[in-house]
Amino acid sequence: MSDKNPEKGGLSRRSFLGTAAITGAAGLVAGAQIPTAHGKDAKGANGVLGHVAPGDLDEYYAFNSSGQSGEVRVLGLPSMRELVRIPVFNHCSATGWGRTNESRKILTEGLTPETRAYLKDKGGVFANGDAHHPHLSFTDRTYDGRYLFINDKANNRVARIRLDVMKCDRIVTIPNVQAIHGLRLQKVPHTRYVFCNAEFIIPHPNDGSTFDLSGDNAFTLYNAIDAETMEVAWQVIVDGNLDNTDMDYTGRFTASTCYNSEKAYDLGGMMRNERDWVVVFDIEAAEKAVKAGKFITLGDSKVPVLDGRKKGEKDSEFTRYIPVPKNPHGCNTSPDGKYFIANGKLSPTVTMIEIAKLPDLFAGKIKDPRDTIAAEVELGLGPLHTTFDGRGNAYTTLFIDSQVVKWNMADAVRAYKGEKVEYIKQKLDVHYQPGHIHASLCETSEADGKWLVALCKFSKDRFLPTGPLHPENDQLIDISGDVMKLVHDGPTYAEPHDCIMARRDQIKTKKIWDRNDPFFAPTVEMAKKDGINLETDNKVIRDGNKVRVYMTSMAPSYGVQEFTVKQGDEVTVTITNLDQIEDVSHGFVMVNHGVSMEISPQQTSSITFVADKPGLHWYYCSWFCHALHMEMVGRMLVEPA
Repeated sequence: MSDKNPEKGGLSRRSFLGTAAITGAAGLVAGAQIPTAHGKDAKGANGVLGHVAPGDLDEYYAFNSSGQSGEVRVLGLPSMRELVRIPVFNHCSATGWGRTNESRKILTEGLTPETRAYLKDKGGVFANGDAHHPHLSFTDRTYDGRYLFINDKANNRVARIRLDVMKCDRIVTIPNVQAIHGLRLQKVPHTRYVFCNAEFIIPHPNDGSTFDLSGDNAFTLYNAIDAETMEVAWQVIVDGNLDNTDMDYTGRFTASTCYNSEKAYDLGGMMRNERDWVVVFDIEAAEKAVKAGKFITLGDSKVPVLDGRKKGEKDSEFTRYIPVPKNPHGCNTSPDGKYFIANGKLSPTVTMIEIAKLPDLFAGKIKDPRDTIAAEVELGLGPLHTTFDGRGNAYTTLFIDSQVVKWNMADAVRAYKGEKVEYIKQKLDVHYQPGHIHASLCETSEADGKWLVALCKFSKDRFLPTGPLHPENDQLIDISGDVMKLVHDGPTYAEPHDCIMARRDQIKTKKIWDRNDPFFAPTVEMAKKDGINLETDNKVIRDGNKVRVYMTSMAPSYGVQEFTVKQGDEVTVTITNLDQIEDVSHGFVMVNHGVSMEISPQQTSSITFVADKPGLHWYYCSWFCHALHMEMVGRMLVEPA
């Protein structure tokens, strides 16, 4: 933001620090004034080394998952500079995610009764998560900048992140399943559904009465989540297991890969069949079946469950199974809307399924499901995922070969029909063992073919050694020309599983919070019941052994600099940041209590803890908000019981 254009009539952070208007400490900080670095467009790709100079802005946001770290990391691209981390399934000391009342509400309100009961004596929330697949909400085949959705494989959850504030606002737990893995969104007319795969087959009911996976009562489910309410809309029982998924550009069909058609529990068993399959779902048919009441429920869950398994040779109304080479992994839709592409993993083969033939397949006009296949191309060892440049070319990671292969889809179809044409255009060595791969805007109809990121699982000799635990390696590749060019290595920590990119103009963020934001509305409502005006009042309210401390903050001071409680009291501290200056976030840490949280401009945050240690305990601002940051402190006095 320019110094001449402050938000809400306030100052920019630079002006604020330059003038020290609040405390009069001008002599301390007046010399800190430096010229404003106005953002400039990053240079285009096409052979340029992806350098973004200081003061220049990146062309794209990249949203990276973090695997078992449980968060989302936001990068600028092509610079590969990390901008911020969004805690989701993890606990975060910096922001208080997992400790603040606002975050705990989000982490708990979508739990199933079964999970809620399990966590009752374990802190009430999961302390871990395995965040795999981030995907951006759509309107009319491209990103609308509203939300990012991501799955938690570890604890069967899907989260939604508001992109205006870069905060998670809803999390839902999927019932009846284990291990939510592949996730994709409805692209047209807009994101009504979030679709996600449950990977592992389990017995139903899973109560220990049997551990057999071979029978009809052992299965997994495909799941549709209402993107607005973040409630599970319906589920579909499938044959085999589920891996990755994607949706077409008509809004009718989704497809998922299956690597365990054998319903095995060991490695040898899962590799037994020469072919597994891609299961295609007719979303319109599934909706009609639910509306017609053709569903069951499982256990205590009220979610409608459809049976999408084959009964002998008879298909269900809403599923079709297309055999493909063994153990397919990635499932990707080409931006022209023509193909679902299944990546072979244990086969060198990538399968192109022609989406235009799927209506006839469901209508019974195509008898052999493999007649929907437009091409099967051999690319190399270990194809995992495919991305696209919008110019008819696809790019596939070869995990075993440690390569990215560029190939042309039209030429692949011609070769499959018998023409002598070379569809492989280039193979580029990457370092090492690439998994997911993502090109700029490749999941939209606006794929622009500028940049590609290969997320490599091993780095070995690429960086300074870090002991037995190595970083991963996210590699930036220029694909704007005829030849791929590796331009940057980016070490990353456990474990960026996947990423997605959006143009910077597609993401509209707020500079400061709105006071009526729903994120902290329950806390505002609590204050109203206590007769508190959060923007003016600094008060302590005692309700039996519950103490609620309300205070404002404005750099560099808290509205309450001392309060007294009794040993054993449950204390809730609620702080409202009155600053209207972007980037002036405050913190609150109670020493020796495991209590910390972030309060950004115009935000209200609250945290609850037990004051079980008699004595004097300091609290302080943990975010550097002012030249007198160290002086922004207060004291809690705990009287012995």
